[in-house]
Amino acid sequence: MNKKTVHQLIIDKLRIDLDVAERAAQTAYETATHEENIAENKYDTLGLEASYLATGQARRMEEIRQSLTLCQNLVLRPYDDQRGIEIGALLGLEDENGREQWLFLAPDAAGLKVDLVGQSITVITPRSPLGISLLGKFEGDDVEIVVAGTRQQFSVTEVL
Repeated sequence: MNKKTVHQLIIDKLRIDLDVAERAAQTAYETATHEENIAENKYDTLGLEASYLATGQARRMEEIRQSLTLCQNLVLRPYDDQRGIEIGALLGLEDENGREQWLFLAPDAAGLKVDLVGQSITVITPRSPLGISLLGKFEGDDVEIVVAGTRQQFSVTEVL
């Protein structure tokens, strides 16, 4: 695993997502403002519905833009075994059943997934229960979280 490569994959994916969101927002705006969608009576809501969609698409576009900016501004540092896991860490976790997963702790873009040589890597943030629990932990540490009343335990197998 190469942390810089994963970081670049995240930025590239966010750029693609932003491009798609910008096109969707533009299409929704054009639909909302098209002369054929002007309401002819109080029951004609096509234009209103299109404007709601355009507003939602614009918000989504701004969320992605913010995530992209935060991830672009992230300074990657090598893992410091004195400080533990920090934002920018790429880490392997193993659950109680021996299933391993790779995570990238980023300032934003939670839930985004990228693939590196057939290995899926999920972006998490310090705002998630798992992200909070991982901050300051070290390779070999165990982490326990409770989600929806269910206890989950993980072991940190590797940190880059």
